[in-house]
Amino acid sequence: MNDSAPPPENEPQQEVYRVKIPQRKPLVTYILIGLSSLIFILQYYVETTTGSDLLFFYGGKINELIMTGQVWRLFTPMLLHGSILHLALNMYALYIIGRRLERYYGPGRFLLLYVLSGFAGNVLSFVLTKAPSLGASTAIFGLLAAEGVFIFQNRKLFGTTRTRQAIFNLAVILMINLTYGFMPGRNIDNMGHIGGFLGGIFFAWKGGPLLKLGGQPPFFDVVDVRKKGEVWVASVVVIIGFTIMALIPFFTG
Repeated sequence: MNDSAPPPENEPQQEVYRVKIPQRKPLVTYILIGLSSLIFILQYYVETTTGSDLLFFYGGKINELIMTGQVWRLFTPMLLHGSILHLALNMYALYIIGRRLERYYGPGRFLLLYVLSGFAGNVLSFVLTKAPSLGASTAIFGLLAAEGVFIFQNRKLFGTTRTRQAIFNLAVILMINLTYGFMPGRNIDNMGHIGGFLGGIFFAWKGGPLLKLGGQPPFFDVVDVRKKGEVWVASVVVIIGFTIMALIPFFTG
């Protein structure tokens, strides 16, 4: 015999709400990882067979050659790497951060963020650092900045505690990387990192996802209410701003 009593008929039922978040596959992230890896393999093969890193010679950030008009060098360094460890660290960071961001940014806007951040980093490096450089870390730092902006601007959805923790974690990662880069004897392009970080902030602040809850209870979905016009304005601001900066050495050198 079952002695358990049934629940009272007038007992309020607990409502269950479901929030649907974007489930996009991070295709651009995977493509960038694959492309960077293939280029490194080609770079390594050419250097092994010829004894010279020709891909870096034709695509790396070399100030003297940029001054002759080879402006593509403000973009191509983000596809080149100096060692397998250099590649692995950058691609791991891209894998971790890129998958999270691309889900909300979408493929086109995420690629735009990546390219503009890399461009901004190479520009600041060109203006403030004479040493040659290469690597995707300029773009990676832009993704790091964009993730911080994304969490901050959507803090009402993420909650105060989660937002503070996420921002704190990102700040710690940033400070560790910059501090390590500024230590004596480190061959690290910190100006490129800072430039990429600034480019990511400028783009994400007015061009990143701005989320609102949509739908009807008990089913909600997350809607990005950022207007496309704002995304293009953010892109133009980064392009024009850092292009003007890139012109400084041509007038002062």
